[in-house]
Amino acid sequence: MSNDVEQAKRALRAELRERRQLLSDAQREAAAVAIGERLDELIDSLGARSVSCFLSTTTEPGTREFVTRAVRRGIRVLLPVTRADGLLDWAVANDTDDVAEGLHGLPEPTGEVLGPIAVNDVDLMIIPAAAVDRTGMRLGWGRGYFDKTIGSMEKCPPVYAVIYDSEVLESLPREVHDQAVTGIVTPTRTLTLSPARH
Repeated sequence: MSNDVEQAKRALRAELRERRQLLSDAQREAAAVAIGERLDELIDSLGARSVSCFLSTTTEPGTREFVTRAVRRGIRVLLPVTRADGLLDWAVANDTDDVAEGLHGLPEPTGEVLGPIAVNDVDLMIIPAAAVDRTGMRLGWGRGYFDKTIGSMEKCPPVYAVIYDSEVLESLPREVHDQAVTGIVTPTRTLTLSPARH
């Protein structure tokens, strides 16, 4: 059973990855601007003073300008740093573009690294995803970092996944360890899908 789910996820990830690669630079830039505006609104509506976010890769919906702007607005932004043991460390973002290449070739911050529990203090988590379904179930890229992080938090703040509009799906294959998100942010809308867990 779990093998079928894993295969379905793998096929879906490949399709979604391919779809993202077909976007033009102009489409990516327009999406990044729109997503940044939605994320600014989300922070304001939640009154968040401390958030976690991620540094987008070239094919992901862009978050980098949002991160820089949030830091300049006085918001504490934690960025994930991948570890070999499957956990995430966190670093406090600054308003420069300094980025290192982390495990798996992902862009990571260069600041002082804090341990996995640093994220327990944020008011909002903004995370990457390949797709999210209408119930809030999230399909990640298969490494499980965010499922582990969210699953281990005692008081999980609202968690919003950043995706393109075409990646909001009716339903997704799921496994026991998969964690739902509170909502999604796309270039055209912010949707709250499932209640935050406390």
